[in-house]
Amino acid sequence: MLNQNVSTLKKQSNMARFRKKPVVIDAVQYDGNFRCLDCFSISEVSHFIVSKDSDGNQCIKIPTLEGEMIASIGDYIIRGVQGEYYPCKPDIFEMTYEIVEN
Repeated sequence: MLNQNVSTLKKQSNMARFRKKPVVIDAVQYDGNFRCLDCFSISEVSHFIVSKDSDGNQCIKIPTLEGEMIASIGDYIIRGVQGEYYPCKPDIFEMTYEIVEN
C-alpha cells in the first residue's frame, strides 16, 4: 500500500513528506564504561568492541547492517525494533525520542 502511494506521489512531484511512525526502543547513554551496557544481554553485545577513536578517546565499535559504527562517550546506544544496535548522537536522540513511562 505504501509503495503504491509513494509511486503515485512520485508521478505528481519529485518529493513527498513522511512522518516517522511512533516506535518504542531501548537505549542507554554510553559513559565511557562498557558496564553501562549491562542492561542488554551479554549475547547481544558480545560482538561490540571497546576501542579508541582517532583522537584517542574511548569508544565502542558496533557492527551494523550498514557497516561498523562508532559510539563515542555521550552517544546513545539504541536497540531497535528488530533487535539491531546502533549509536545515536545526543542532539539527534533528544530531538527524536522521549522517555516512555512504564
